[in-house]
Amino acid sequence: MEEVITIGLDLAKSVFQAHGADRAGGVVFRKKLRRDQMLAFFASQPRCLVAMEACASAHYWAREIGALGHEIRLIPPAYVKPFVKRQKNDMADAEAICEAAQRPTMRFVTPKSAEAQGSAVVFRTRDLLVRQRTQLINALRGHLAEFGFVVRQGAAHAARLMDVVNDPSADLPAQARPVLAIITESLQALQGQIAQLDAEIAARAKRDPVARRLMTIPGVGPVVATALVALAPAASTFKRGRDFAAWVGLTPRQHSSGGKERLGRTSKMGERSLRRLLILGASAAARVSGRDRAPSNPWLESMLARKPRMLVTIALANKMARIVWALMAHGGTYRAPAMAV
Repeated sequence: MEEVITIGLDLAKSVFQAHGADRAGGVVFRKKLRRDQMLAFFASQPRCLVAMEACASAHYWAREIGALGHEIRLIPPAYVKPFVKRQKNDMADAEAICEAAQRPTMRFVTPKSAEAQGSAVVFRTRDLLVRQRTQLINALRGHLAEFGFVVRQGAAHAARLMDVVNDPSADLPAQARPVLAIITESLQALQGQIAQLDAEIAARAKRDPVARRLMTIPGVGPVVATALVALAPAASTFKRGRDFAAWVGLTPRQHSSGGKERLGRTSKMGERSLRRLLILGASAAARVSGRDRAPSNPWLESMLARKPRMLVTIALANKMARIVWALMAHGGTYRAPAMAV
């Protein structure tokens, strides 16, 4: 029997599928494992390469199996899919993972430590609460519009909605007032919780030297800087800033053939939270550009004069991503380009 060199592991909640292959790629074993059998099975295997898809629990299993001496490689699911032969099942997925891990040009995801995953929890939780706040604001605005109270969109105008509900002289039906009060109380509680998380993020940004350097970039505040430190891979993962911007998903999607380049909308690959935060930061920077007290940015001002604002915002977010990579890779702080005389 040939010695196993590569094991493709299809992860699940309770039942896992392992596919072992030798040096030539031949099948050594196909084995179904329960959760409580996983570590004992890999402890009994010779030291080899263990490949998994980069999914929710992959980083946990990468740490646990890697502690047994195995080499761990995490593969993006999109890169595994082309290797699945016909029918999709756990056995075929494990074989496809094993095949993909043996490709010399395959790209892999760096496993995260428990501390890095723990740092990301605050951003996931804040996103969840912000989405819930948006739902409550939209519900409250819709209900009040039915009674003739129309307020502008945006979280900044939520206080006016709550003032209408809390105003005893407002012309609201008695049947609706207690229900609207429940929405208002929930909205106030969410705003307090979001403010608490914002304070925690700001405190982390002050303590982290990398986050402080990133905040010197126009449009990068405490939330964006701390998220980049917690969620972005190591700068050494990418050769250049353009690669990091492509990973975030801020570069055009290509559909080129026959020597003709066709560029579409942004690819929206990589970390969704980072992309959204960079776009929000770029939108804020574009909004203040040209004001009296704002630093002069000739490139941004000339782009805004010639191109649609949203297109310029995405281009600026791409530029910010490349600057972020440069600061994380080479150190230092942001310095605005010198203006030509």
